[in-house]
Amino acid sequence: MSVGIDWGAFVQVFLAALIGACAVVTFYAFGLRLLVRSGHAPVVSPAEFTDAITVISEKELKRAAKQAAKAAKKSPLTEAQRRIALFGAYGCFALCAAAVVAGILIIVVGH
Repeated sequence: MSVGIDWGAFVQVFLAALIGACAVVTFYAFGLRLLVRSGHAPVVSPAEFTDAITVISEKELKRAAKQAAKAAKKSPLTEAQRRIALFGAYGCFALCAAAVVAGILIIVVGH
């Protein structure tokens, strides 16, 4: 009894996974970049858990928020350009979500 491997199908799955992963990471990074350019820098408040290390202190959070506000004021973009960048960021995040949902549907449905 021998087991045969369909190398063509293996390469096809490998390339699809590689291209899909690169596309999701690229669109996510581009979405973050557009989000920052639009003046909406993602500042995350510190998370504190029992017996865990706080990643960022309150002082550092305030400083990061202040720097984000200062960078937003110094932006050379007009208000319309900022709005377009924000919609572009949301579009990139939507493409990421659509790619993930499509991948899950392909796995579940099997087509």
